[in-house]
Amino acid sequence: MSGQEMLAKTYDPKAVEEKWYEFWEEKGYFKPEYRTDGPTFCVTIPPPNVTGELHIGHALQHAIHDVIIRWKRMQGHRTLCLPGTDHAGIGTQMKVEEQLAEEEGKTRHDIGREEMLERIWAWKEKYGNTILRQLRDMGCSYDWSRERYTMDEGYVRAVLETFVRFYEKGWIYRGKRMVNWCPQCGTVISDLEVEETELNGHLWHLKYPGVDGGPDVVVATTRPETMLGDTGVAVHPQDERWQSAIGGKVMLPLMDRPIPIVGDEYADPEMGSGAVKVTPSHDPNDYELGLRHDLPEIQVIGFEGAMTEAAGRFAGLDRYDCRKAVVEALEAEGLVEKIEAYTHAVPHHDRCGTVIEPLPMEQWFVAMKDLAEQTLPTLRQANIQYVPNRFREYSIDWTENIRDWCISRQIWWGHRIPVWTCQECQELIVQASTPEACTACGSDNLEQDPDVLDTWFSSALWPFATLGWPDQTEDLRMFHPTDLMITDRGILYLWVIRMIMTALEFVDEIPFQTVLVHPTVQTRDGKRMSKSLGTGIDPRELIERYGADATRLSVLYQCGSSQDIRFDADVKDNQLQGSPITEMCRNFCNKIWNASRFVQMHLEDRDVTDETLLLQPEGVEDLSDRWILSLYHKTVRQVTEALDVYRFDEAARTLYDFVWSAYCDWYLEMAKVRLNGEDADARHTVQHVLVYVIEGVLRLLHPMIPFISEELWQRFPHRGEALIVADWPEADERFFDQAAEQDMALIQDVVGAVRNIRGTMRVPPGKRADLSVKVTSETARQVLTDAQAYVCGLARVDRFQIGADVGRPPASASAVLSDLEIYVPLEGLIDLDVERQRLEKEMGGLEKALVGLEKKLSNEGFLNNAPADVVENEKQRQEEYQTTLEKLKESLAVLS
Repeated sequence: MSGQEMLAKTYDPKAVEEKWYEFWEEKGYFKPEYRTDGPTFCVTIPPPNVTGELHIGHALQHAIHDVIIRWKRMQGHRTLCLPGTDHAGIGTQMKVEEQLAEEEGKTRHDIGREEMLERIWAWKEKYGNTILRQLRDMGCSYDWSRERYTMDEGYVRAVLETFVRFYEKGWIYRGKRMVNWCPQCGTVISDLEVEETELNGHLWHLKYPGVDGGPDVVVATTRPETMLGDTGVAVHPQDERWQSAIGGKVMLPLMDRPIPIVGDEYADPEMGSGAVKVTPSHDPNDYELGLRHDLPEIQVIGFEGAMTEAAGRFAGLDRYDCRKAVVEALEAEGLVEKIEAYTHAVPHHDRCGTVIEPLPMEQWFVAMKDLAEQTLPTLRQANIQYVPNRFREYSIDWTENIRDWCISRQIWWGHRIPVWTCQECQELIVQASTPEACTACGSDNLEQDPDVLDTWFSSALWPFATLGWPDQTEDLRMFHPTDLMITDRGILYLWVIRMIMTALEFVDEIPFQTVLVHPTVQTRDGKRMSKSLGTGIDPRELIERYGADATRLSVLYQCGSSQDIRFDADVKDNQLQGSPITEMCRNFCNKIWNASRFVQMHLEDRDVTDETLLLQPEGVEDLSDRWILSLYHKTVRQVTEALDVYRFDEAARTLYDFVWSAYCDWYLEMAKVRLNGEDADARHTVQHVLVYVIEGVLRLLHPMIPFISEELWQRFPHRGEALIVADWPEADERFFDQAAEQDMALIQDVVGAVRNIRGTMRVPPGKRADLSVKVTSETARQVLTDAQAYVCGLARVDRFQIGADVGRPPASASAVLSDLEIYVPLEGLIDLDVERQRLEKEMGGLEKALVGLEKKLSNEGFLNNAPADVVENEKQRQEEYQTTLEKLKESLAVLS
């Protein structure tokens, strides 16, 4: 193309990705202020942990974010995708504690709270925000000038203001509840941070002797050490076996403590003996049962995982050492009825891997009933759209059954609870700023609560706090409610619903119009991806090997309505071996690059600034032009409709098929006839259509593969300075041409049939064949006659004969379509005798192999003893060999 540098022969992602990202950012395209008019569209990203690094779930989530933002930007919206990170209280503190132990052999208590916080801030400045840099590598067009952090000054003010307002309404209180306690980290953790892991253990059946005439009772437990804290035994009140025992007592073994038998519907008559031990201090269900029956709480496992003084002679033992000692003691007294192997889910802290201990503790809680009641109408009336909608119903159910929320954590990194206790008069002072003196007695001897707030408490304010609340900022006025929240299903209840609650309470409106729940990425065999299991995929490896565009496209290509994606990467010991689908997407990038280079090479007589090439081609008559324009405009409509309903796989696959098959494999090949011909007008027409379609396709592709699309778009005539802010294509139904599509389908069928014959009969690619077509339809004859040049070029045909009276030539291969017969004479194309001998030899080998397989699959010993997958593989081989043999027989019949 005149005035334009020729594209390189091969596409190198690294050569263009950094260049274009810097260009976009320098021009300010990521900021909403780039446009002065148009509707707003705002998304706040789920803030990744500041300790985090990019994983495949992030890659999918942020590919979705950026596709939508780029698409809306091209549609003329003033777009804002606001990035930020979460301080990740427990996770960040753990990182620094590990570093402190490794480098200095110290704990946080050795250096004190203030120095520990200084070190955490220093660590955050040095190592934090890695994931945000990696999102840039993925091409995410976020407004980095508005980046927020849940510990920045303005956000801290919002968090503390929230606590004070909730407290003043009576919604925050201090009370005793059963919580998840991590003995390793020394803190309460949220339900989200508890990971249930299936473990092989045992089920011990223990006998508790009856006292005062009561019956002996056998109970089963997976945690014998907790029996030291039992304060009751429960049976179902309708269980006839135990009705007379209710009100009686049994003697707690090893502790010589009588405990009552109570009737409670929690006991399941179908499980074991129907009686269950009750340990109110060490099991959530037992805790509630104990409250119902006023049973004492005896804590026998301490905060560090060791047995307390209440455990008697077992005090001081580690909980697992105690388990062994308790079982031995019970066996010595003959009170172990039986021991069963048992697989059960054991709760672990997802951060450190420690088995959590349920403990009743004094903590700060949010009373959730009032918040839930003012949120439920919004959910029930579908004021917020959920995609898929079933998650709205799940959210309603969860909110209807909500429990109070434990918000205090026994760590140092985070938002410290803004509650001070006067050491003189015990007055509580709750305010966002540090008080100078007690409001009751005037003393300055005040002590702040040492705990910090749950990370989810601060992130619950994310959509409006990031836009400036509690101040009434211009951003808050302009962009709230936000338009979309894109998240994983795992945090719908612990985060998404809480954001809705706080927004309704503090800004009196919903926080977002739509919640898009994206799929979870699994391994190719449907298992959870995990670095600890050696199955984790690092998207940075995919980007390094295949490029950011191919990586983005590979996750979007699989992102449909299903809630699980089985990513096909081959991973061993967390090392990427390869990813067929990402490789396919890289090949697609190469395909669009090569197609663009082909078009560019054939525009040497046109000016790069010639915008007439972008005008809609009018009055085109050539079948191939009409056909590609019809498919292009239908593709525009299909892709736009798919994005409208967040069907990213449909959008990606539609574009993939159009570019690869229709444009590259068919239209470019057909275009060569006129590009290489003598007719200047025909040449100009095909050049116009080539550019018009490729430029539009690049605009369609841009949200998914932004780097390569920008690079290529800049090489063609275009309007505007950058593709990132170019107009989104619009479908024009005037170009929909069903007749052209039908006629082209006939040509494709004929060419496909000839190509199939050539391949089956092993005709050398360099040899041109003759083609005879017997046709009864005058319409079909006219279409093929008019398209003779295309048929001959695409099917590598020399002489072309068509008519109703065409006969079958000798030694010709044939194919039958709906109302025509196709003949390709083979004489002169291949050595018929040599080909017959090859076919007969191959058939003989297959027949021999089939005899062996038949014998093996008739052997009962093989069928009964061989692994099922081996038997299935042999059956598949037999089917494949039979199919191949039939095809070889057909080919031999043609030659004979």
